[in-house]
Amino acid sequence: MSMKARLIAFHLPQFHPTPENDEWWGTGFTEWTNVARAQALFPGHYQPHIPADLGFYDLRLPEARTAQANLARAYGIEGFCYYHYWFGGRRILERPVNDIIASGEPDFPFCLCWANHSWNSAAWQGAQRELITQVYPGLEDHAAHFDWLLQAFRDPRYLRMDGKPIFVLYKPDDIPDLTGVARLWRHRAQEAGLPGLHLIGVSHRDEQWDPRSRGLDASTMQALPMRDGRIPRRYLSTKLKLALTGNKHKLTIWDYEEIMPILLRANTPEWEDYPIVLPNWDNTPRAGLDGLVFANAKPALFRQLLRQAVERMRERSPERRLIFLKAWNEWAEGNHVEPDLKWGRQWLEAIRDELN
Repeated sequence: MSMKARLIAFHLPQFHPTPENDEWWGTGFTEWTNVARAQALFPGHYQPHIPADLGFYDLRLPEARTAQANLARAYGIEGFCYYHYWFGGRRILERPVNDIIASGEPDFPFCLCWANHSWNSAAWQGAQRELITQVYPGLEDHAAHFDWLLQAFRDPRYLRMDGKPIFVLYKPDDIPDLTGVARLWRHRAQEAGLPGLHLIGVSHRDEQWDPRSRGLDASTMQALPMRDGRIPRRYLSTKLKLALTGNKHKLTIWDYEEIMPILLRANTPEWEDYPIVLPNWDNTPRAGLDGLVFANAKPALFRQLLRQAVERMRERSPERRLIFLKAWNEWAEGNHVEPDLKWGRQWLEAIRDELN
């Protein structure tokens, strides 16, 4: 089937117990814990999001990973971009990707995104406490990191651009001497017999962020707005409730239709850039009254956003028509296209219809 664009979905390899989460939150904690106990915080607020077709899956199970891949493939998604964690040699949430590489299943394209940021408890349950710090010990650690990545880069399923493995950096500017790191990785790739690497940096609301000045090949812009306590006037009762707490919280609400114009770039950069499309956002299952919410998100509106992104790709060669979907399964951030009880497969149907 000929597709108008290559849609790559960010994938969170959580949804299984880990020793770290058992220690931090209690035995058996997963993202589903936050998803299931989420509550509506204002009139019309859609929470909780309850999974439909795939259920409350466990990503330790190959059947769950295969079901995800089969569903994504059926609706035109080319592959998953799994979040990958490396803290100075320590990996977390590693089991799903380890198993995917070791088993060769599912037979579905993938790449990796280094989610290089510290973990604090605010990201998961609202209260601020540092859980694990992202560190950069130096070039020896970056070399060791590449050595681990090489097994993924050599996988025949691994996504490529011009034959080069795609690797995404979530917070590129946090990496000291990124230009030197990129140079090291490219050298190691050539030594390993690869034609090179296609390194993509995520920019955060910055349309002038030039990946070339950091030693990277391309950018992709995540345009999530700041969490600043903005609440539309129509949610007056919510504003009053927060005022009674002394405005200690920063619940921020945007109407999806209102935020749509800034979710894609307004400029056309001189360098290679790939759009990110967001179907929704609501991280109140994690952050509660300190969350950011896109209210009234609908598949019909997401369809319009995706159509705009696809149109921007029209003049490019088919290989370079890359669009990132954020995300496949970030359930505790309300950011998923996996079916739920409210919308079913409508997000996926929008993808299929706009890509065909």
